[in-house]
Amino acid sequence: MSRAKRQYTADELPSSLQLSNELTRERYRRSYAMVLRSTIYTMITVAAIAILVAVLFLPVLRIYGSSMNPTLNEGDIVLSIKGSQFKTGEIIAFYYNNKILVKRVIANTGDWVDIDEDGYVYVNGEKLDEPYLEDRAFGETDIKLPYQVPDKRIFVMGDNRSVSVDSRNTSVGCVAEEQIVGKIVYCVWPFSNFGAIQ
Repeated sequence: MSRAKRQYTADELPSSLQLSNELTRERYRRSYAMVLRSTIYTMITVAAIAILVAVLFLPVLRIYGSSMNPTLNEGDIVLSIKGSQFKTGEIIAFYYNNKILVKRVIANTGDWVDIDEDGYVYVNGEKLDEPYLEDRAFGETDIKLPYQVPDKRIFVMGDNRSVSVDSRNTSVGCVAEEQIVGKIVYCVWPFSNFGAIQ
């Protein structure tokens, strides 16, 4: 069975301008699809790297509660860095009962901590200079003072001494090295508090 070839008239054939426009449109469509696909892959890669960095090296935390007022306030978003050596006065985040608490380092392994009735803190017999405090308080202290920090532990306290439950209380106690998330170094939100944390 033979087929007859259809003959096109000059009116039915596309012009060279129409062919050129169609070719340009097709190239644009393919180029757009490639750029879109490339952009999506790049965004997924960047997001994965950001999550990996945040989890492994720079955990981002949101502050809840008022135990670190006035240094940190509820709703602040802070950046922490991993580490194992912490100095007196630095702020750390640590796991406690499936929560993350944020407190200030007061003393390290072997140090003797004492607190007087007015809330002044002494480490190894020397009164701490604590310019970050607005007021002092003995707080919820039920440990026997003076208190020696156990091996591989850190003694921590909140800046809002009257409400903070911390190493002064046996319910929290001193922080073990394996509990530590990292040192709080930077506030990223709100923008009014943006900057390094002292």
